[in-house]
Amino acid sequence: MHLARLGSLNSIEQLRESPKLRKFLGAPLPSADTLGRVFSLINSDTIRAVNHDIYERLKRNKALPPPWHGLMALAIDGHESHKTYNRCCEGCLTREIGVGENKRTQYYHRNVTAQLISDGIRFQLDAEPQLPGEDEVATAIRLLERVISSYPRAFDVVLADALYARSNFFNFLIEHHKDVIVVLKANCSELLDDATRFFAGKPPTSIWEDKKRQIECWDEGGFQSGPQINKPIRVVKSQETKAPVRRQLDGKVEVEITTWMWLTTLSPHRASTKAIVELGHSRWCVENEGFNELVNHWQSNHVYKHEPVAILNFWLTSLIAYNIFRAFFLLNLKPAVRRGKSMLHFARLLLSELYGCLPVSCGIPP
Repeated sequence: MHLARLGSLNSIEQLRESPKLRKFLGAPLPSADTLGRVFSLINSDTIRAVNHDIYERLKRNKALPPPWHGLMALAIDGHESHKTYNRCCEGCLTREIGVGENKRTQYYHRNVTAQLISDGIRFQLDAEPQLPGEDEVATAIRLLERVISSYPRAFDVVLADALYARSNFFNFLIEHHKDVIVVLKANCSELLDDATRFFAGKPPTSIWEDKKRQIECWDEGGFQSGPQINKPIRVVKSQETKAPVRRQLDGKVEVEITTWMWLTTLSPHRASTKAIVELGHSRWCVENEGFNELVNHWQSNHVYKHEPVAILNFWLTSLIAYNIFRAFFLLNLKPAVRRGKSMLHFARLLLSELYGCLPVSCGIPP
């Protein structure tokens, strides 16, 4: 269902008479209700074990090489899978939406997902649901406890957004001998002010050009203010100037300048300024090549069954499908076969196999 991007249990149920599907399964397909019920009973760790086996095979075949700087990164971020005013379960989080007497209780589910970033391929490693009364950072720490235990040598540094600039998060990773890079924003106002004052008026420590932009960086270690972290913190500031662009609407030439700051425990001996900037920006992979693709092309936000274990298990299964399909597309298909064709094209070929041999009497939905 996930590989063919069908998007619902009812869609796969309508293919019960497909000879290809029967041959693949070796047995009749269960009904949509049975699939949803069984997914609420499956032990999630058994699904995680399947994903771990895929990781080990790829690693053994040297299909997950590190980037040029030699550091494997694990990007983590929270994702809200769906929200509703009408249905709730024991795993639903709640919030009040509206003003005054017009407030309504909204129910939603959220998880924290970890993505491994290697050179050329992204691997969805694991996910953990956020529990009622729990914040995202606590969920992430629980996820990292399992990931570090299951994949002790898979990554060197954890990437996260500004929400994770907390002492308990940093200290947890330091205790487990992992480095961390976190975006520095106004939620750490004291440290942000210290770094801003320190860099003000000073020339950049390094300048280079990359992908039609000029990057000026300031890099300094030994910051002690802000969160009570059991290690001196290094701050890297990046000011990036993109090439001038002439707007089609009014013909004006615009120059876009963006400024970034990152907190990190990585020393200059392990990671250069350029490596920190590249690692900091690669955190967006979990959004662009993770959540956006899973939601828009894999229908992973669909509520196949509104039950907390089933929601997690369907999400984990979609991660497995994502990993298998990307490995097939990037590693098995020759470049000549891939040329000029998107991943969605090959997903439709998979779907056409299921529909192609259907008896006409079964009826094909539009």
